Amino acid sequence: MTTPQQIHGYIAQQIDCTHLEVNGDGRHFQALIVSDAFIGKRTLERQRMVYAALGDRMREEIHALSMQTLTPDEFRG
Repeated sequence: MTTPQQIHGYIAQQIDCTHLEVNGDGRHFQALIVSDAFIGKRTLERQRMVYAALGDRMREEIHALSMQTLTPDEFRG
């Protein structure tokens, strides 16, 4: 079973995050991802970056992932 810590690692390997939180129950996960890489990108582009970081795991291991993708300025509010 996939753990939140594993998903955290998968994302962190591919996206340079200033803040990253992943929670979940083994099937459904929630992620808060903050990265300079999201600057100037629309929400859909940001989500595609996360899906690319997770690759085939999205089909094979992760059944549902809701994510909030923010720039550092958006995160600070």
